[in-house]
Amino acid sequence: MTHRLFLLLVLLTAPQAPVLLAQEPAADESPAESTPAAPQRVDVEPVAEDEQIAKRLERILTATEWFRSPSARVEEGVVFLGARCQTAKQKQWAESLALNTQDVVAVVNRIEVDQPSLLDFSPATSQLDTMVREAVQAAPVLAVAVLLLVLGWFLASLAARLVGHLSQKRVANSLLRGVVTKTAAIGVMLLSVYLALKVSGLTRLAATVLGGTGLLGIVLGIAFRDIAENFLASILISLQRPFRAGDLVTIDGRHGFVQSVTTRGTQLMTLDGNHVQIPNATVYKSVIENVTANPNQRLSFVVGIDYTDSASEAQQTVLDALKSHDAVLNDPESLVLVDDLAASTVNLRVYFWVNGERHSVLKVRSAVLRRVKRTLQQHGFTLPDEQREMIFPHGITVQMASDEASQPAPVAKPKAAPSDPNAEADTESTAAEGDLSPERRVIEEQAAGSRPLATGDNLLEENGGG
Repeated sequence: MTHRLFLLLVLLTAPQAPVLLAQEPAADESPAESTPAAPQRVDVEPVAEDEQIAKRLERILTATEWFRSPSARVEEGVVFLGARCQTAKQKQWAESLALNTQDVVAVVNRIEVDQPSLLDFSPATSQLDTMVREAVQAAPVLAVAVLLLVLGWFLASLAARLVGHLSQKRVANSLLRGVVTKTAAIGVMLLSVYLALKVSGLTRLAATVLGGTGLLGIVLGIAFRDIAENFLASILISLQRPFRAGDLVTIDGRHGFVQSVTTRGTQLMTLDGNHVQIPNATVYKSVIENVTANPNQRLSFVVGIDYTDSASEAQQTVLDALKSHDAVLNDPESLVLVDDLAASTVNLRVYFWVNGERHSVLKVRSAVLRRVKRTLQQHGFTLPDEQREMIFPHGITVQMASDEASQPAPVAKPKAAPSDPNAEADTESTAAEGDLSPERRVIEEQAAGSRPLATGDNLLEENGGG
């Protein structure tokens, strides 16, 4: 009784505003439950009795269904709350409710918060339930985004076919047509991805995708500079067409027949039957000697005659020998020029033309050399070696100084005449030289049975061979 009187005196001397006398320590609240804020004021009557306040608070706590065994006791405006709840927010809500009730001067909050069990999976299930709910709510948006992506895919394919059809007649190069069609398809697909991200609410990510596309291109261009350089060079080579498949070319010191040009390199087969692949960047920047571009090729060789022979007669004899050979072209005409006065010979340089598409230049050169040698020998011309050759047709008398009496030396036998030049067969080619056919046929046969160095479309296939 004394305690109650002392409490009453304290309440009478306290300010009229509600004061919190006691409060249980708040337990850790769960983020899974969201509790609305307590009302600012609950009016009962102009002058509320303690019993009315207690009943009103109990009914409110029971109506919320948040509290188990709720109880409210009021003595002289001091509310004593008792119950059990699941979260600290619910406990704080009940306390705010009592403080905002009319004629309540203080609240003693004895509501106990349940401590979660070690095997309590309710937070995880609650979080999972929230995720499922959010996924269900986002399902329509995701469906629209997926629909945009599928529509973008079909539109990209349609754009590629349309651009390919339009460029079929306007762009002759197949590689350039492929680049144009792929660029159109990629542009449409990027637009669809941007719209899908925009619809999904990922506006910032959509802007990052568009901005990152250009940055990614720069990074890839630096990282794969050589590959990009070869690719661009392949486009330029296929546009400018410095050679065709089957042409005999010399590129960067490599001599051979062109087999193919891919997006990476140009493949040659040398006259020895070896595959050589040269990067397109090197091909584009190198000096290209295309032997097949003009089918007619000029060959030359040097032949030496004796100083006692007539140079003009030898020139005419060699020229006649050239004209008599079927593989030597009459137009352009052949030339036989005095090239050098050497130590023991007068050198004649012989020029003649051969059609490289119909005949092998190596075989024709061999056959022409053989015919020129035979013709010069038939007409009595001497083909001396590098040393000076002196011939004494009537011999020479030699007398030894130690001989007491001069004895005539035996007459030296004249040098044996060479074998009859007519014995050589007067044919265009010998069995050793073959049929004078060009090497290209042999190289094509070897290339057909060999393994290519690189895979991919041949950019020269549309041009065909020469």
